[in-house]
Amino acid sequence: MTYVPAADRYDRMEYRRSGRSGLKLPALSLGLWQNFGGDTPFEHSREIVRRAFDLGVTHIDLANNYGPPYGSAEETFGEILRKDLRPYRDELIVSMITGLG
Repeated sequence: MTYVPAADRYDRMEYRRSGRSGLKLPALSLGLWQNFGGDTPFEHSREIVRRAFDLGVTHIDLANNYGPPYGSAEETFGEILRKDLRPYRDELIVSMITGLG
């Protein structure tokens, strides 16, 4: 079944401009530190990301040490992006910090 996000997702969230760039960020972001690693069932992680997007969360925070094991949250999100969010990639802001140890 193809994922179709909530039509009113941008009515549900407050957005704020970031600096002088004009970039609008949601008042809440979704960090993928917990519940997105290889130790969590994929469908559970997928459900969280889809629900957040349906509520207007467009900023996703990742890092190469999120898991466990390290890097598995990136793999999980990549799969969710490929399967569900690819048509909406231009609506997402994905920030990633690397080199944390």
